[in-house]
Amino acid sequence: MGSRAGGRRTGPKCIAIVGPFASGKTTLLEAILARTGAIPRQNPVSSGNTVSDHSPEAKAHAMSVEASVATVDFMGDSLTFVDCPGSVEFAFEADAVLAACDVAVVVAEADEKKIPALQLIMRKLDELGVPRILFLNKIDRTAAGVRDTLKLLQPASAAPLLLRQIPLRKDDAVIGSIDLALERAYIWRDFAESEVAEIPGDEKAREIEARFSMLETLADHDDLLMEQLLEEKEPPRDEVFDDLSADLRDGSVIPVLIGTAEKGNGVLRLLKTIRHDAPDVEATAKRLGVPDGDAAVVQVMKTIHTAHGGKLSVSRILSGSVADGSELWLSSSETAKVSGIYRMLGKDQAKLAAAKAGDTVALGKLDGVRTGQTLTSAKGGIAPLVTLEPPQPVYAFSLRPKERKDEVKMSAAIQRLAEEDPSLTLHHNQDSGETVLSGHGEMHLRVTVERLEGKNQIPIDVHAPGVPYRETIRKGVTQRGRHKKQSGGHGQFGDVVLDIKPLPRGSGFKFTDTITGGVVPKQYIQSVETGIREYLKSGPLGFPVVDLAVNLSDGSYHAVDSSDMAFQMAARIGMKEGMAQCSPTLLEPIMKVEIATPSEATAKITGIVPQRRGQILGYDARPGWPGWDVVEATLPQSEIGDLIIELRSATAGVASYKATFDHMAELTGRLADQVMNAAAGGKAA
Repeated sequence: MGSRAGGRRTGPKCIAIVGPFASGKTTLLEAILARTGAIPRQNPVSSGNTVSDHSPEAKAHAMSVEASVATVDFMGDSLTFVDCPGSVEFAFEADAVLAACDVAVVVAEADEKKIPALQLIMRKLDELGVPRILFLNKIDRTAAGVRDTLKLLQPASAAPLLLRQIPLRKDDAVIGSIDLALERAYIWRDFAESEVAEIPGDEKAREIEARFSMLETLADHDDLLMEQLLEEKEPPRDEVFDDLSADLRDGSVIPVLIGTAEKGNGVLRLLKTIRHDAPDVEATAKRLGVPDGDAAVVQVMKTIHTAHGGKLSVSRILSGSVADGSELWLSSSETAKVSGIYRMLGKDQAKLAAAKAGDTVALGKLDGVRTGQTLTSAKGGIAPLVTLEPPQPVYAFSLRPKERKDEVKMSAAIQRLAEEDPSLTLHHNQDSGETVLSGHGEMHLRVTVERLEGKNQIPIDVHAPGVPYRETIRKGVTQRGRHKKQSGGHGQFGDVVLDIKPLPRGSGFKFTDTITGGVVPKQYIQSVETGIREYLKSGPLGFPVVDLAVNLSDGSYHAVDSSDMAFQMAARIGMKEGMAQCSPTLLEPIMKVEIATPSEATAKITGIVPQRRGQILGYDARPGWPGWDVVEATLPQSEIGDLIIELRSATAGVASYKATFDHMAELTGRLADQVMNAAAGGKAA
């Protein structure tokens, strides 16, 4: 290792603003927009007038529900900020954004309850290799010392948190900050630029100690700096800045800046750190594996369907340039033509003639283009740079339009919403006929339904999806089924003897025949099986029948009146009469569930599972996740519907689970009666 002077970099940059729910991300963006002159004044989130939370759903719930993009000019450079939702239910919004960003600003506060949520965010940034700055917000409300706060937050981060500033206090109140690199004090003025000041004498010792600690951490990656510290030489300030910049860019450290976004405090120092120290698009292109050359390479970060302007693909230009009317390749055979290039400021757009490497813009009307795709001007396209993998859904609604005439309209609207939010899953349940929408929590799906009803003007009915109950039998029987009808001309005649018996759980259905002597002609044996299978769609309890075998052992036919339909009817009659004697019983699906939870909440989780008729199989440390456990259990599918709500309530909003089908189990007693009564009532309706 040697000196790591990396130079100061400027140019168009893209910055993701991330952090736990209610940490102040939207407030920080609003403060940045006001400080850079992009908006005339900073609006509080409570006003409902922030640039970021501009959608009706965000205003209604007073929370960010989608990533919002805003580009500003700062000291001659273009900076694009993407405010990402903090709720875990909308976390997937950030995945496509983060991959193409140069740096992330992680907004955090001294709240122990939010450490697991912070850890989730840091983990995602680690996976993507995105450099980050931690902005310690609400510093004026923090009773603990800043270094104690860092000790609290450090477990959430694999890389060391490097204190770049310390609070400047007066009478136990934070009145500003001391920059440890510049060795300068800044006295904050609300919603205005800070006043530069000398470091007060009574703060000097604290500043020297904190600065030395910062330099020690930087020296871990710079032999020359280490020698200077050992020889008690003061390192040149430029070298210190170069080390700070280099360590930020390669992820060796996470610089920590402090402030109070609500008052605009600390924002200017954050902006200057981003401008001077954060990596640029060249580093991001290299991280993503953009091939060398002059071709334009574009990464799609977000899809928006506007009310009047059509589809917009918010995109990062990673190399080359894109002009209005450019043709971009989606694949080896598909192309799309750019129809409009726009600079974004929340819901507002300003048209541009072209965009160059580093710019983050919205490209108009790229039909067939999806969030996460990589586009290029090079003929034939390139391999995707980003792979988006939505987490398994944990909550579902069955939905239908209140008016049948809106069914086609609803389907098209949901497709557009799924383009905007690829973490939504829509499927049609063949058994129940339901349209089931799945996502990452109750609020996630509630917002989706609100968009269907508001943005698309489609009134929707929602309810919990049906559970795929089945029924089976406990004992066997031999039953004759005879269908005989004479009504002039050819009649109908079919006669079968069926041996019905149970099979082990999970065996499904098995049909055989032991017909001898042609008592049932071969051409009708298939008809018998068809009739049985038709009956099994709804057994004596009203549910599909599984795990049984039926053997056709005897029967008779009529040379003139027997037919395919007559033997199908005879089989159904035999099944209906025989099944009622076979002790039918209800089966419910049991799921294998893996619940990821902070260790401190594991006891709560192991208490929740039995209350939902579940069985704990065990729990262990979550591999690679300090302070987390994985609880394994089995749970009836009927108990999983709203499980995520209780899990997140017990874990400050961060628990998640994966569920897979395990087996079918008998359901008896009062619960079985309730299921059968509900099914009978539904059919009657």
